[in-house]
Amino acid sequence: MRIFHDERQRRHAPALELHNGGFTAYAETPARAEAMLAVLGATETPPDRGDAAVRAVHDANYLDFLQRAPELWRAAGRPGEAIPYAFPVVGRRPLDLKRIDALMGRYSFDATTPITADAYSSSYWSAQSALAATQAVLGGERVAFALCRPPGHHAGADYCGGYCHINAAAVTTQALVDAGRSRVAVLDIDYNHGNGTQDIFLTRGDVFYASVHADPATDYPFFWGHADEVGEGEGRDTTLNLPLPHGTAMDAFRRAQATALDAIARFAPDALVVSFGADTWIGDPISQFALETPDYALLARDIAGCAWPTAIVMEGGYAVDALGHNVASFLSGF
Repeated sequence: MRIFHDERQRRHAPALELHNGGFTAYAETPARAEAMLAVLGATETPPDRGDAAVRAVHDANYLDFLQRAPELWRAAGRPGEAIPYAFPVVGRRPLDLKRIDALMGRYSFDATTPITADAYSSSYWSAQSALAATQAVLGGERVAFALCRPPGHHAGADYCGGYCHINAAAVTTQALVDAGRSRVAVLDIDYNHGNGTQDIFLTRGDVFYASVHADPATDYPFFWGHADEVGEGEGRDTTLNLPLPHGTAMDAFRRAQATALDAIARFAPDALVVSFGADTWIGDPISQFALETPDYALLARDIAGCAWPTAIVMEGGYAVDALGHNVASFLSGF
């Protein structure tokens, strides 16, 4: 299997995040990528295909903001990394805002996702890794893996959050559509719902989004990922959310994934994008599921058995010592 990663993806390294009412050490560290690389071995460096594919799913003003935010933060005399504190929960509209505090709230939905001087670059190269995996699949590979870090599935068209700035899975999906794959499915099996991916494709009839995740009634991102969210307009019935309770182990998770795969099969996609998170592992420090390392190979085998050309995009997983082995187990199933 071809695996893609660029060392620049490891430069984004915030010190702190605001979590549960206080500042704590940032969980989405470069050590995550190092742990995966230590187990997976050699990877291919993706070429720079430019930002057209990124701009195909993200708002131009938002991307400009991501690149300018650290400078604006410093110019305002602020220490540390840029973190928002005020959000337009109603009446969200395009305003000509100048102050960095206002821009941070306009283009973010949480305070756990600092914007560092390397946030855009690392996320850009994460997307380039995903595009390289996409091209490998388009070129005839049955499956390819993008070792994305930072993750991306919480980032919407014009907002960041959940450690995510650029949505690599959405970039991959749109790139497949633009390459002539008329129907593309996304299977999101990260512990947390991929609200950004869902939002980007919510009204699209050519993209099916299915997610198996922790019930948002109890877990982040709380406001999205409920079972009654099924898509809107032309995209109605092309969104499937399968929320699960704390303590979910392999049998229940595998049944939910089978439900998702059955729904995707009825959609009859030309290609599949898998947003894979290993934060469903029993020892993950910020999650509450109970999957074991060997379980990932079985889940992957179920996906591989559907025989769709598949691009896998890495999302979460924060038990650094086990992360590489969990990812290796998943990839072995293909």
